[in-house]
Order: sequence, then structure tokens, then C-alpha cells
Amino acid sequence: MKLARILIALFALASFLPAQPAAKKEAVKKESAVATGLIDLNSAPAASLKTLPGIGDAYAEKIIKGRPYKGKDEIVSKAGVPQATYDKIKDKIIAKQAAAATKKK
Repeated sequence: MKLARILIALFALASFLPAQPAAKKEAVKKESAVATGLIDLNSAPAASLKTLPGIGDAYAEKIIKGRPYKGKDEIVSKAGVPQATYDKIKDKIIAKQAAAATKKK
């Protein structure tokens, strides 16, 4: 019975805690992308890009030169990655936008 009262008190106390600040929420988003193993086309080094199926030295260099990407599908038009290769890697990549770029809109 004491344990139940303690748990209820802890839950009540937790409900009064302030929400996470925006900066902390953004950090959580970035960490979740890393945790899911997604490779960011706008910031990943060539070595990370080359871990993707069908992406070697040449395409990694073209992807880096084509930055920034508004959407991950732009690597087909901007970097010349074949559609078939994109179809294989589209679930493994992301094109995060810079914080300053998203605030301008």
C-alpha cells in the first residue's frame, strides 16, 4: 500500500515538471536519426556515404558536391545517382535541413 502511494506521488510530481526546451527537443530529433542509422546526405562524410549499397567513391563525391539537398530524392537529379540505386537506399538516408534555413521560412 505504501508503494502505491509513493508511485502516485511520483507521477503527480512528474506532471508538474516543465516541458523540454526547444533546443533539447531538436537534439532529441538529431539523436533519433542517428539511433535509427539514417545517413544525412547534407552532412555525412564520404566514408559514411560509401557504406550505402551502390555508392562508391565517385557517387559519394558527387553527393557531397551537390549539397545542400532539400529532399533525399534530389540525389538522383543533382548527383546523378541512378533511380534504381536510390530505390535501394531511400530508407537508409535523410536530408536534414540546417536550423537557420528552416527559420527563414
